[in-house]
Amino acid sequence: THFLRQRLGALGLAPRAFSYHSMHAGLDEVLAALAAQVRALPPPVHVVGHSLGGVLLLELFARVAALPPGRVVLLGAPANGSEAACAVSRWPVGPAILGRLALEQLVTTPRHGWSGTRELGVIAGSLSAGMGRVVARLPEPNDGTVAVAETRVDGMREHLVLPVTHTGMLFSGEVAGRTARFLEGGRF
Repeated sequence: THFLRQRLGALGLAPRAFSYHSMHAGLDEVLAALAAQVRALPPPVHVVGHSLGGVLLLELFARVAALPPGRVVLLGAPANGSEAACAVSRWPVGPAILGRLALEQLVTTPRHGWSGTRELGVIAGSLSAGMGRVVARLPEPNDGTVAVAETRVDGMREHLVLPVTHTGMLFSGEVAGRTARFLEGGRF
């Protein structure tokens, strides 16, 4: 995320990172900490989440009220569950590999919609290279970890598919540019 933050900063935004312990932290704990960080910033507060982080943003805005206005961009977030995570969860050590939040959000309760007042944009990747292809038979197209279909969110404003991998989207200048454009104007 360091490179994405640098690119967004160069495009005139003031990005800040939020980190959480996906292996051990519970959803309520993570959402409370994230809500506190969002509330501490002057509005508008735009947020960007990659992968599981994007799924957690969907949960945040579904469960927590009175957050400052802004826009949301999800990058490769498996809002409809993750075939790769489901495959790993079936391994004897799979739940330990995935961690508590991923198991809960990507396997057990995988469908997330959007009914928030914020504009939501979603970027998915279509360059199929990654570990997800090794552990599961992913639907096409996919970014090597998450299928494009897994990123679609009912109620989103826009959905954009770019030729990037799941991890590569964090390094992509085009992803950063399109993200900044959506945060500033509500369109990719």
